[in-house]
Amino acid sequence: MGSLYSDIPTWLHRIAAGRKLLALAVLGALLFITQSPIVLALAACACAALWFSLGQATTGARRLLVSVLIAALLVAAFHVVMGNYRIAAASTLRLVSASVLGVAFTITTRPADIVDVLEGLLTPLSRFGLHPERLALQIALMLRFTEHFFTQWQKLADAYRLRTGKPGGLRLIAPLAIHMLLATRRVADALWARLGH
Repeated sequence: MGSLYSDIPTWLHRIAAGRKLLALAVLGALLFITQSPIVLALAACACAALWFSLGQATTGARRLLVSVLIAALLVAAFHVVMGNYRIAAASTLRLVSASVLGVAFTITTRPADIVDVLEGLLTPLSRFGLHPERLALQIALMLRFTEHFFTQWQKLADAYRLRTGKPGGLRLIAPLAIHMLLATRRVADALWARLGH
């Protein structure tokens, strides 16, 4: 299963996973508090500076970011057609900024470190009879499959472009769904065999 995590060291790799996750939560919340396009434009500029500061570590995630930019432009186009220019600008800048923050966190944080942070955060739930390690594993698997979703999408798009010389677009949804179902079945079988129940 592919991963967006990059082994190329950056300044963001040196920051603890818990601090990065906290910063991501706070900054992500701040993006949704303001509606000002000017403030969101400044935030987008700051996120762009963060992205470029990571250098070659972003190589594996660049296509993912291009996909996000295309999606953001489609959202903007929809609002422009509806005559909501302010909403178009705010939505696009907010989506791009939040995506850059999330991808920067993903490519600079080991999946195992994310699980450790989640287990620590969920530990108080053990007083209510819940199992923090299981919840952390479920959340980590969800995040992992999100990465796998984009990685698989890129592979299918590359294969389609090599065969036809054209982008795959919506034609890739059906084969992507089949790949994802097969992948989740393999993971479920592996967990079943590992845990024994």
